[in-house]
Amino acid sequence: MDKLINYNEVMKLIPEGARVLDLGSGDGYLLEELIKRKKVIGTGVEINQDLAIESMQKGLAIIQGDIDEDLKQFQDKSFDYVILNQTLQSTVKPDFVLKEILRIGKKSIVSFPNFAYWRVRFYLLFKGKMPKSKMLPYEWYNTPNIHLLTINDFHEFCSKENIEILNSIYFTSGLKKSYRSNLIKANKHIANFFSSDAIFVIQEKNK
Repeated sequence: MDKLINYNEVMKLIPEGARVLDLGSGDGYLLEELIKRKKVIGTGVEINQDLAIESMQKGLAIIQGDIDEDLKQFQDKSFDYVILNQTLQSTVKPDFVLKEILRIGKKSIVSFPNFAYWRVRFYLLFKGKMPKSKMLPYEWYNTPNIHLLTINDFHEFCSKENIEILNSIYFTSGLKKSYRSNLIKANKHIANFFSSDAIFVIQEKNK
């Protein structure tokens, strides 16, 4: 999926003036655009020193840190939205990170490449090698993606951990198909096969 398409869809989900924490903020593009377009109060966390410095030079509030280890500094519900955009699959402890973003944010936005996408399945079937594509451009030995997952995996995790999915957006060959919560169960298996990427809006279920 094209990065700009991804960024635009994430931005649409954020209300104006929200307090936003962007985890794995990279060069700060998404956070910068959110501040410009949505007037958000934004903070980013980025592990790469060069990217963190680049973001700071843009005037962004960036913390250089590891989201697998450094989220304890944030208080419960201290942000309206926590964004984990195309980063979950590169974390060492994805289950811990998901629980932490739900603790920190009133709502969270999570996006990731879907490893059950039909093109990925066929690549494995016919070539017998780890797939390479725009979605997964790396070799098996240098990929930052260490915990690949599928749409079905994510649904299963949310069900098990009492996480509510408020909205899901699925991307198929550059097209977007969005299913809100009342349609998620009916469409998730189809989405799991045909979608290259997904974006979810999640929150803790009321206890």
